[in-house]
Amino acid sequence: MTTPPKAGIGRVTAAIVAIAAMLPYLTLKILWMTGSSIGVSDPALMGSSTMLGMNAMTFGMDAVALVLALGFTMRWGMRLPGWLVLLPLWVGIGLLANILASAPISILVEGSAIFAGGGPIAPWIYMMVYGGFIGQGIGLMVAFALYARDRWPNLSLRIQPFHHVVGWGALVVACAVGGTRVSWALSGERFVTAMQDGVQGVLGIAGAVCLVVLFRGGRPYWWLLVVAWLGSGIMFANSLYAEIVGAVGGPFGSGSASTTARLVELFALLTGLVMGLAGAFALGVRDVQAVQQPLEGEDGERDRQPAHHGHR
Repeated sequence: MTTPPKAGIGRVTAAIVAIAAMLPYLTLKILWMTGSSIGVSDPALMGSSTMLGMNAMTFGMDAVALVLALGFTMRWGMRLPGWLVLLPLWVGIGLLANILASAPISILVEGSAIFAGGGPIAPWIYMMVYGGFIGQGIGLMVAFALYARDRWPNLSLRIQPFHHVVGWGALVVACAVGGTRVSWALSGERFVTAMQDGVQGVLGIAGAVCLVVLFRGGRPYWWLLVVAWLGSGIMFANSLYAEIVGAVGGPFGSGSASTTARLVELFALLTGLVMGLAGAFALGVRDVQAVQQPLEGEDGERDRQPAHHGHR
């Protein structure tokens, strides 16, 4: 049995990048929740109950990500229950992956004009927020990958018969939902929206395909798991967020969305959830537990205990 290494320079650096990228966004949310109208053309907007609720929710989401980024570099992070790490990261990376894939290409094609939407939010706010999301996404993904490598070096899939049924069923629905999104992307008038639809559609289908291959015992293992993780997360997280925004209304709501669009969001949300749950059971999330003994005792570094007791 080997002792897991301390957080190396790579993991620490990635976490620092993620946290630094979060701070402007968290500061902006605090200012808006405390009555500031910075970057907003309508001062009364941020005082509405809808926007207060949305700002509180998104502030909380980023605050959780900040705590996890800290945990990836600290010894107490190795003692967190597995589900408490994996669930918020699955949702958060699902949201950020769409921005990471679509925003840089959109900026290259259309330049800063993509941020000039003519709405109540100033273009520089979008530039700051999306720039932060890109840095946050890269930092979190790298830090989590290095953390997972050290904490769970011997994870393997335990496939049951129901996994095959779930995998193929999810693939059928993911192809229908993803194909619809790709068709929207090809016919979309606004490049940014088309890119986002295309990324969600392609990644959703690719994730379902990789999940089926994983359940059949396919190799190489790691990149199939990554694509399945991203595909399921991007479907669930983005559709859940769209449903929440549409339900609360306000200036960013989608109350006029068509029945087809609402059905696509609903089925994408459910399919992503089913894929995520199936993958979690195959990985044995119940076995991905917190460390049972403290990582550091009275003698400091010399008596650190392994962070992966019993993992297979």
